[in-house]
Amino acid sequence: MPVRIRLDEVLAARRLKAKQIAAQIGVSETHLSLFRSGKVRGVRFSTLSKLCAALECQPGDLIVYDPDESDLSEMDDSD
Repeated sequence: MPVRIRLDEVLAARRLKAKQIAAQIGVSETHLSLFRSGKVRGVRFSTLSKLCAALECQPGDLIVYDPDESDLSEMDDSD
C-alpha cells in the first residue's frame, strides 16, 4: 500500500512508548496498535490532532504517501 504509517519511527526518535502516548491521548493501546500497523481504514481527525499535539509533529510526519502509478489507473477502472 502506498500510504504508510510512520508512528513507530516518530515514537522511536522521541524515545517514547506507544503505551505512554495511548494513555496521554486517551485511546486504547489496541486502537493505537491497529493504527501503527496500518490495519485501520481511517483515523479520526481528533485522534490525529491529539497524536500531533502529544508528539509535537505534523500529520505528514505520521502518514506518508509513496507514489504508485497504479493508484490512478485503479481510479480510471472504477468509473
